[in-house]
Amino acid sequence: MSAFWSAWVTVITLAVILGCAWLLFQTRKSEAYKESTSETVGHEYDGIAEYDNPLPRWWFQLFVATVIFGLGYLALYPGLGNFQGLLGWSSHGQWEEEMQHAEEVYKPVFAKYAALSVEDLQKPENQAGLQMGQRMFQNNCSVCHGTGGTGAYGFPNLTDNDWLYGGEPDTIKQTIVNGRNGGMPAWGAVLGEEGVRDVASYVLSLSGREVDQEAAARGETQFQALCTACHGQDGKGMHALGAPNLTDDIWLYGGSFEQVAHTLRQGRNGVMPAQKDLLSDDKIHLIAAYVYSLSQN
Repeated sequence: MSAFWSAWVTVITLAVILGCAWLLFQTRKSEAYKESTSETVGHEYDGIAEYDNPLPRWWFQLFVATVIFGLGYLALYPGLGNFQGLLGWSSHGQWEEEMQHAEEVYKPVFAKYAALSVEDLQKPENQAGLQMGQRMFQNNCSVCHGTGGTGAYGFPNLTDNDWLYGGEPDTIKQTIVNGRNGGMPAWGAVLGEEGVRDVASYVLSLSGREVDQEAAARGETQFQALCTACHGQDGKGMHALGAPNLTDDIWLYGGSFEQVAHTLRQGRNGVMPAQKDLLSDDKIHLIAAYVYSLSQN
């Protein structure tokens, strides 16, 4: 926050509190606010008139205590612009302390399961470790992959044993640690609209879909010239590049003719963020074990 806005917030906040205090005492001292009065406020409802009496003493004192509490709170805690408070407290600092405490408490538990391989964690006696991995998956991964790992449009389904980069335990851990950057180049300018639709027909034919055979034949020639470097001559993809298998009828961005044509025309860019700076190795190990279990079951 800049110095100007810090001063602005400070002045406005203190002015409101002190203004309320001034108004409270001024009305208390005015002639109208004596201990009692027979005067009314000037309106009546259903035969009931409201007297113009002052606040009860306990109520007035409660208002005063609120003002004192507010000033004391702002002196101890952040609230006046850039002033951090005499106690030096911050929500971020409290969060770090709580996280450090949790690390100290649960570190031995994580270490116990980290000593086991991903395959060993699949055994029934280690289900508690998988449940920990499941909870961390839901906290960190479910926003993209869904609470059950079934994915969504543009986010891979982790339960179907169809992997862009491979489904081996070490590969899954590498994906979580370092993230992935997938890129499908746009071919619209190269193929033209007719070429895009021809290649889309051929791509769909690879998974047994009914398509225009003449268009698919034309598309095969272009596919072999432009697409095999990543997807292979048979269209079964390549884990090293994250190129999907086009023969299994499983689609990351939808498998309708128009969706496939759009992918060819405009390209795709997918990012799996790296978690190495957010999660410890032991936590990543448990998440990887849980993700691996999804495709095994």
